[in-house]
Amino acid sequence: MRTHHIIIASLILLAGCTGKKTPAEETADSTETEVPIAQLFYPDTTYVSAKNVEYAVDHGDSLSADLIDLDDRYEKANGIFVFRKNLHRNADFGGKIKGTPDTIITAWEFETAYDTTHTRFGTWGGGSGWTGQPLYMHWTDDQMALFRKSSKGLTPDFGNEEVFVGSLCGKGYFINYQSGKASREPLDLGNVVKGTPSMDPEYYNLYVGQGVPRQAGPFGCQVFDLLKHERTFFFGPDPKAWRGWNAFDSNAIVAGGYLFWCGENGSVYKYERSQGSLRCVSVMRYRVNGMAPGIESSLCVYRNYGAFSDNRGNIICINLNTMRPVWHYNNHDDSDGTMVCREENGIPYLYTACEVDKQGDMGISHFIKLNGLDGSLVWETKIPCRRINLPGKTLDGGMYASPLIGGGDCKDMIFANLCRNGASHSAGELTAFSTKDGKVLYTVPYGQFAWSSPIPFYNEKNELFIFAGDASGTIRIIRGKTGEVVCKKVVGYNFESSPIAIGNTAVVGCRGNKIFKFVIQ
Repeated sequence: MRTHHIIIASLILLAGCTGKKTPAEETADSTETEVPIAQLFYPDTTYVSAKNVEYAVDHGDSLSADLIDLDDRYEKANGIFVFRKNLHRNADFGGKIKGTPDTIITAWEFETAYDTTHTRFGTWGGGSGWTGQPLYMHWTDDQMALFRKSSKGLTPDFGNEEVFVGSLCGKGYFINYQSGKASREPLDLGNVVKGTPSMDPEYYNLYVGQGVPRQAGPFGCQVFDLLKHERTFFFGPDPKAWRGWNAFDSNAIVAGGYLFWCGENGSVYKYERSQGSLRCVSVMRYRVNGMAPGIESSLCVYRNYGAFSDNRGNIICINLNTMRPVWHYNNHDDSDGTMVCREENGIPYLYTACEVDKQGDMGISHFIKLNGLDGSLVWETKIPCRRINLPGKTLDGGMYASPLIGGGDCKDMIFANLCRNGASHSAGELTAFSTKDGKVLYTVPYGQFAWSSPIPFYNEKNELFIFAGDASGTIRIIRGKTGEVVCKKVVGYNFESSPIAIGNTAVVGCRGNKIFKFVIQ
């Protein structure tokens, strides 16, 4: 019997009752509804592959902190509060267009500061980098009144639709989605921010991880209380971490009532939340083959299991109740892109790929589909890629972006921006795969490498069109079914950041000092 069949059978047993029933219980059964399988926790299972992971769980002052429920709180949030929008990181932003688009209009440009501070990691400037996805909050009238009552940080352009972007210049910017003007005073984020911040779906907390230190001082992760418009929590560095680099490019996510945050210090943190603050309830620290890797990818959650990849090619699934590893898969090389999950016939499947880094200047990006329950490989597609060594900078090949799972007329397809760097006829490509067997269906060549994650728009016929940017500053609208480029626009900036879709618009930042809102017609 296959492993996932065993697990499903176990879940069905958990949903029922055992032993002889009393008359009262038999009467109650006539009106009770059986708990759906999708609402049950996966069992506390450890597969043989997890023995590759040396780990320790520090429970702090709590020996047990089980998830409250399996709800996706981001589905109820009025906006885009987290990287790739939800627990599965599968990014249906709800983008809508009419017919076949042929025009991209720049609605507004927002300018950030530009930081010229020289660090041992270079000068970072402004705008936004990888992953750098904006957040979008559509506040209710009651929430607007609450913010106005506190009046902290609001500008005359404060409105009920706000975009928030963490910038490479070390500032966090609130932008009126309609006008493109500052809706609040910028936040001082302390250091360079490369990753995507998170807005709590239930509290007025903004979670921001720092990416690169600009100066001596604290370096880690932080909470900003939006009612006070100030930082109210900071953590870092962790003296117990098994790795010394305390960056938090990973995107924090709320699951089952707790906040989970992966660090580049080789740790996964589980926090209790309150307004303006966090309390650590447990930490999982780990090594594989004697090394503690760093985690730049973001946790992908399905029920009470959470999966992530790291810069040594490990893919690890942990039980979010116990924080113990469930399974381990070796995907050969550095894996910074956040994986995506889709349930197919009741089984969660994970899609991701690695870079070409540790392999040397030539290697393979392994694009894979895994069974999320046991970590077994469903299929693997090997894409030759190169690593480019430039003066003062190395550009790895492979995948930095998160894949886009197709829907509508592309429901059996998945799309990924891949950096070929000369291993094919293009530096970067959008590659379309079959979700059934991993077959490459087509490629769309770019002029440059692409770290930005593609996003979907659907028309009234439920046809998928993909919005994607590359490092040359070019954005494209691509017909998902065929790979036809239906329109493109050269903006002249490096789009490392991942965009979001709101209606028929896309909001995205770039290297330099600009955040853009584009209208697709």
